[in-house]
Amino acid sequence: MSGFLLFCIHVSVLILISAVKMSNRKTGRLVGMSEKLDENYARAGYHHKITRGKSPALLMVDFAQAYFDQNSPLYAGVDDALASALRVRETVRKAGLPVFLTRVEYAKGGSNGGRFYEKVPALSVFDVGSPLGDWPEGLVPEDDELIITKQYPSAFFGTTLAATLTARGIDTLLITGLTTSGCVRASCLNTLCYGFVPVVVSDACGDRDHRPHEANLFDMSAKYADVIGEAEAISYIDQLE
Repeated sequence: MSGFLLFCIHVSVLILISAVKMSNRKTGRLVGMSEKLDENYARAGYHHKITRGKSPALLMVDFAQAYFDQNSPLYAGVDDALASALRVRETVRKAGLPVFLTRVEYAKGGSNGGRFYEKVPALSVFDVGSPLGDWPEGLVPEDDELIITKQYPSAFFGTTLAATLTARGIDTLLITGLTTSGCVRASCLNTLCYGFVPVVVSDACGDRDHRPHEANLFDMSAKYADVIGEAEAISYIDQLE
């Protein structure tokens, strides 16, 4: 068999393998597996529900002007997420439950931002005094809402949040905010690690693209949190009254 013919056969096999892989992606199948992703995760025991407590609070992660100003490098077009979070907040406040908000602020030049600031240079928009670090239009913290200032992805890292939740008898945290793949995910993971029940409100979280948003919601639901929509979150709060 000539070398040219062998080459043609080799190329044909590679094309066939590539076509099969593409077909698997389009049909929702994992390459090398005979079942769909949801079926595989269910068989492995993922996506179990966590028992929610009777003393929840709302966490609003990093709603800042930087994600709403189209001239900002962090612009994400997440107006719908903010609108949903504000509706959840209204329900939480009517129920007399606590609300916590996080904001990011760095010293000029990021001297207190460590490797995170180095990794993401766009975080300079949160240097002290920057208008992009302000609350977005429509969100004005109330006097009885606690503001947590942070420098790292998690709302817990380097802050008093865990101690405050414990002291106030909070057992469940409704998590909203920005971005789903970043500080929401980090805060969700630490909520679990500190022994609180993490409940991520999907409609009230946002990201700069639907793909990381959806992928991270899927992963948090599988391993770390209950992920629910706005309507279910409001129903959960209403049933506590």
